[in-house]
Amino acid sequence: MSSPDRQKNNIFLSKKTWKKIVLSLVFLVVFEFILYPVPVLASQINEDGQASLLAEEQIVADDDLLILNFLPENGDLLIARSGFFKVTAYSSDVWQTDGDPCRTANGFNLCEHGIEDSVAANFLPFGTKIKMPDVFGDKVFVVRDRMNPRYNDYIDIWFKDREEAKIFGIKVLKVEILAAP
Repeated sequence: MSSPDRQKNNIFLSKKTWKKIVLSLVFLVVFEFILYPVPVLASQINEDGQASLLAEEQIVADDDLLILNFLPENGDLLIARSGFFKVTAYSSDVWQTDGDPCRTANGFNLCEHGIEDSVAANFLPFGTKIKMPDVFGDKVFVVRDRMNPRYNDYIDIWFKDREEAKIFGIKVLKVEILAAP
């Protein structure tokens, strides 16, 4: 192939690549904003048919101060996704933890908090809320700690008592990963 033919092919390929990029961007914009609008609950739609993010009982007026009183309750949490994971248990023993046995990877003090609602998981961001309904019902756990890197698909529940953690053992449980509305 001669040099001018190669240049034509390079220009053609370049135009083809640009065309793919532009079409991909158009598809993404159409899909994101037109075909998949932000979901709204029926209770959030006002008389005009428009979405209302705050219900009237969530707004408290106090002279010059407007207080938006909305924190999600456990019932308000939506299931973002669910799956089956290996779930283990640990306690605040020096041999099971690094450094301070009461301090989690994000700095939370388990011993001061004293409530068994913390979990360690490497695949979920800190602060993620989860449920394990088959064993714990509606109890909500919060990801506050990490595990050894080799356990990238495990969840480890913190127990105050070492014996309770040993009794819990290893289970494969359905885990619901929650998202605030």
